[in-house]
Order: sequence, then structure tokens, then C-alpha cells
Amino acid sequence: MCGINLIYAFSENAPPVDREELLRTRDSMSRRGPDAVGEWHSPDGRMSMGHRRLSIIDIDESGNQPMTSPDGRYAIVFNGEIYNYRELRRELEASGLHFRTTSDTEVLLAMFARDGERMLMKLRGMFAFCVWDARERTVFMARDPYGIKPLYYALTPTTLRVASQVKALLAGGGVSRTLDPAGIVGFLVRGTVPQPFTTYEAIRALPAGGYAIVDRHGSTAVHRYFSLAEVYREGVERSHDVKPAEWQEIIREAVRESVRYHLVADVPLGAFLSSGKDSTTVTALAAEAGYKELTCVTIRCAEFVGTKQDEVPLAKLVADEYGVRHVVRAVTREEFTADVPRILAAMDQPTIDGWNSYYVNKAAGELGMKVMLSGTGGDELFGGYSSFRKIPRFVRAARVPSKVPGLPAAVDHLYRAVRSSKSSPKSGLVLRYCGTYAGAYLMKRGVFMPEELPSVLPREIAEEGLRRLDLLSHIRGALTPDPGSPFARVATLESSYFMRDQLLRDIDWTSMSHSVEVRVPLVDAHLLKKIVPVLCAARDHKKLLLLGSPARPLPDAIVRRPKTGFLLPIRQWLKPPAGSEHTFGMRSLALMLAEQLMTA
Repeated sequence: MCGINLIYAFSENAPPVDREELLRTRDSMSRRGPDAVGEWHSPDGRMSMGHRRLSIIDIDESGNQPMTSPDGRYAIVFNGEIYNYRELRRELEASGLHFRTTSDTEVLLAMFARDGERMLMKLRGMFAFCVWDARERTVFMARDPYGIKPLYYALTPTTLRVASQVKALLAGGGVSRTLDPAGIVGFLVRGTVPQPFTTYEAIRALPAGGYAIVDRHGSTAVHRYFSLAEVYREGVERSHDVKPAEWQEIIREAVRESVRYHLVADVPLGAFLSSGKDSTTVTALAAEAGYKELTCVTIRCAEFVGTKQDEVPLAKLVADEYGVRHVVRAVTREEFTADVPRILAAMDQPTIDGWNSYYVNKAAGELGMKVMLSGTGGDELFGGYSSFRKIPRFVRAARVPSKVPGLPAAVDHLYRAVRSSKSSPKSGLVLRYCGTYAGAYLMKRGVFMPEELPSVLPREIAEEGLRRLDLLSHIRGALTPDPGSPFARVATLESSYFMRDQLLRDIDWTSMSHSVEVRVPLVDAHLLKKIVPVLCAARDHKKLLLLGSPARPLPDAIVRRPKTGFLLPIRQWLKPPAGSEHTFGMRSLALMLAEQLMTA
């Protein structure tokens, strides 16, 4: 896991690359890669690459980056891990290629030199990388199918700049800091900035499952090579081909295989162990795969002891059952208060989530761990959220009345006239939004609704942001083509937005702030393709199929435990002083972060 950056001065009118800017950008990401640093410059001074390394595979100096091809045509900077690199290497060696290192980076570079963008779906892993082609004078950029690893770019009429973090591009000093109303509005509505937007006009995220080519004239072509909607649609079409008697074995083999691939490393591994079904299953499968030295970390807060939110008792039960080391890390209000400035500084883009992830990664870093497994993605894959039940229900109920002329507006007007101060301001908008999956999803996951923004933002920012973001069209884009069933539509939306834009992004910045790599075996395009027909065929109790993956049954207390989520008592820790008339919640946090951004 690493921090990567580059500057390409493609225009003849641009000065050569400012190497000091390259290093400022690179070294602002020092926590992403404390083990080694590297830089590479083209002979004409028009292309420069930087790299900060967290050594996981081939940990000696031969794996350092930037890395060049033997003929000097290509240079690469790569952030991530390719779990099937050994298989790919054997395939390349069979065709006559020879390797200088044992790193996945060299395999990735050789695959690109041979196959170009056709190699992307052969890669099993999480990745963001850039390849410079000295002959064609082009930059090729790509991200993994789910967008686990970030990649941001800023393109002017003369220069391309790329980095793993938004703040790194700003730290270089060559990118405009003008705020983007679309990013700010998107954050207040969603609680996270929706990709490809950022909070800065000049900076965009390369789409998940996408690649881009920037040529010597600065022309940029962005392409998609992976579509969740298409995969789920194919799953619905193939769902009739799998028999119920086959479901468990298909899930078991595919999930076990994914976990085995995610254990590939040349350093010790650990796991985040809550009392939830997903992290418990991943931990059990890692132990059953022979990785008995696993170090598991559980967070405990005094405020939760003795309640259903206390993760420790059941986590300890699982650790004992599978014979893995278990570390309980206490987090206090005092520590949180002291850490808030550090958390905000590490937060690459504003988010209302990620605080819990910060502390499990902090605990892993304190233990000297470099790699941790996480159960993130299980709810999106196996339908664990209430949204899988509620959103189809909302759409069925609202589809017809939402089309009655004037009725949605009348319901909203009546609701605002009679609602109490404690009721949700969103409820009156049910008919306006819930007649479609895109609108119902916005209602379910929204922090603020678009209609509220002119009252909490300067009106011109709210209106411009809403116009450019075009939220409903943005969400409908994820459902094109139609995934084909209620489950498939919600799974596509949750994976495309909540997981990609919030959970995965929060995992990245919180883990990297402690120099820890987090792996997510349940977020894997190869896994999804193998099991999607079963997921689309099984109407209920999909999580039981996941829980049936370990050879040794999970403790019954885990199987029966209701979903509670992985939480810290943030509301208690950030609540106003006693006697205040105000309450603190996610909306308050979102407003605080937006105000901080706009006044910085």
C-alpha cells in the first residue's frame, strides 16, 4: 500500500516539471508509505513520478518504485496489491518473459506492456496505478472494479497532476483551491462527497472500474471496464441456472477462495473483529486457511459495556473458538477529544463516518501491524441492510400516487404545517422521491434533502451545486442498465454509493493515517461474478449462506445476534454542554464540517 503521484507537462508552452512540487505532493503522503521513497524523471523533464512505499510484498529494495520496464519504454507507480500476481507471473514466464524481482508491481507492468487495458479484469486485487508510455507519450491511469484504492487528478490546458489524495495535490501548490459547489452540496446530501466530484473544482476522482488515457495534447478519454449494474443483470438472468441445493457450496467455495487470496503477504496479517457476522466469518475463514498467527483487534468504549453495543464478549468467544490472538483496545472520550484535530487533518475529504475505523486502525498501528482484514462489504453483498427491504417497499407504495399531479407537493405542504420539531424533515417528501429506486435511495441514505439546502448554505452555492450535481440523474446512472430485480437494484446502489463513496474511502484515509493496509475479501469482483446468480436467486436469509462458509460452524450467539453496526458513542462525546437546547447528530456534524471547509 502506497502513495503515488505524477506530473506530466504535456504542452510545449508549459515549463518542465517542478521537481520540488512533485516532492511536496509525494511527501505530504508520508503516512501512506513510510518504508521507502522514490522518484523518476523523464530525460526531457516533462514527466515525473513519485512514490511512498508501505512494503507488503517483496519487501526488499528491489520492489521499490517508480519501476521501469527493461526496454525503458514504460514507467509505473502503483498503489495496492495484486493477489493473483503469482499466477499471472507464471503465465508471463511461460510466454518467455523474465523477471528481476518477486514483486506484484513488476508483474503488473509486464501485463500492461503485453495486454494494455485488456489486462484489467485479469487482476484480482485492489489497485490504482499510472503507467507512462515514453514512445506514445501517454499516461494510462486505472482503478480497481470497486474503487477500493483512490486516484485523483487535476488537468489544466498544459499539465496533468495525479495523486492518491486530494490534499496531496493541494500540498504541491500547483492546483487551484477554488471550492466546488457540487462537492459541497453532495457532501451535505450524502454525508460524503460523491465521486467523481471532490470539494475542489480542479480535482476529480478517476471512476471506480475505470481507466483513462491522457495523450501528448492533453486530450483525456475516460472508459469503464467494469459495471456493477451489468454484473447484477447477468446474475438475475443466470439465477435460474443454479439449484437451491447448490447455493451453499457455491458461496462456500467462492468466499473461501477470496479469503485465501487476501492472505498473500510477506508480513504478518491481522483482522478487525467485531461481534458482527461479516468480520467473524472472515476471521474464521482466515484461521481455517491455516493462518493461525492472526492478530484480531476489537474496540471497546466504557459507555457500551453491558449493552448490546459492546463488541468484546462475542469477539472474545470467536477468538477463543478459532485460536487466534485477541487484543481489546479501549477508546475514551478524553482520547477522542484530543484526537479530533488529528482526525480532521487526516480526513482527505469531509465525511460523517470513519471515526470508528480511525480507532481500529490506530490500534493496529500501535501493535506494529501492516495488514488487517475487514468484513466490509458483507452487507452490500448479502443484503444485510434494512434498505434491501425498505426501498422496494417504498417504491411499490409510492409509484402510483407519486404520479398524481399536485399530490406530492400537497403532501409535503401539509406535513410541514403539522410536523413537530422532533419529526424527520424528510418524511413530507416521500411521494416526491419514493416513486423510483433512485429517489427512494436518496431518501433512505440522505442526510439533508435538496429542498433543505438553501436554508443551510448560501443560496447561490446550493443552487449551483444542485444544478451541476444533478443528484437523481447521478444515482440513476448506477442503475444503467437496469440490474433486473429489487435486490439487484439495491445491491448495486449500496455498493456504488454507500460502500464505494463512504465506507471504502473512509477505510483508506483512516488506515493510511496509521500506515496500515486494510484488505476487504468480501469486496472482490471475481467473488461477485461467481456468486451473483445465487444472490439473485435466494430470496431470503442470504446472510446464512455466508455464515455457512466456515467448516466449523460459527458460535450460535453470533448467528442469532441482530445487526447493530460498528459504532462509537460520537453523539455523547460531541454533545453540547448540559442545559443546551440543541442536540448533536449526523446533520450537525455535516454542517460543522461543511462550515469548516468553506471558511478554511
